[in-house]
Amino acid sequence: MRFRRILAAVFATAALAGLGLTGAATATAATATAGSVTPASVTPGECTDNGGTIDRSTPVLPTCRGGMYDGQTVD
Repeated sequence: MRFRRILAAVFATAALAGLGLTGAATATAATATAGSVTPASVTPGECTDNGGTIDRSTPVLPTCRGGMYDGQTVD
């Protein structure tokens, strides 16, 4: 009887530890993904607010030069 209680405690501890590791891995992956997403185009305000300038000499669309959105098209 005592062996069953110890075995149940071991399984419960392992299950809870597994859930904790899975949750931590998911949170880390979500954080990494969220930080690396760049938009296809930015607004003029986003470009200038994040340290860039708008380059209107590009042939198709204006481009943000410098700052966080360097090289992105300005919408």
